[in-house]
Amino acid sequence: MSETHTIKYLNTDLDLVCDVDLSMLASELEERGLFAHITSGDDGRFHLMCEDFNDTEPEPNIKRLLDAIDSLSDDSQKLWSRCSKREFNVGYDCGDEPWSFNQGIPNDVLRRMADCGASFRITLYPHRPQSESAGVHVDLPQTGI
Repeated sequence: MSETHTIKYLNTDLDLVCDVDLSMLASELEERGLFAHITSGDDGRFHLMCEDFNDTEPEPNIKRLLDAIDSLSDDSQKLWSRCSKREFNVGYDCGDEPWSFNQGIPNDVLRRMADCGASFRITLYPHRPQSESAGVHVDLPQTGI
């Protein structure tokens, strides 16, 4: 009997790109219980990836990220506005089952995303045998937010 692989939601990354250092913004996001990581790109810009602990679907993660954005200080809001990329990137692990799989994001959440100047992206990851994907998945601590 062949092994089946289930389609599942992995996480939502908030990806930001800016021409100035985003450390202050990252610190404020971390103060709100989120994980944030900054790298300097080969393009000379700063890339910030932020995520929440993982749920089973994107809506709660996106709402917590939006709540954190809404509560940023004026200085961090200015950094947010300066970003050339503000994107919610929802990731899914693809598989064979179920035959039909869907998850939705209600219009009020989509409106909040648009109102803060963010775009939306979906990333689909193909199924990989466990040995090929070792070290790729990161479990974030549950913060109780």
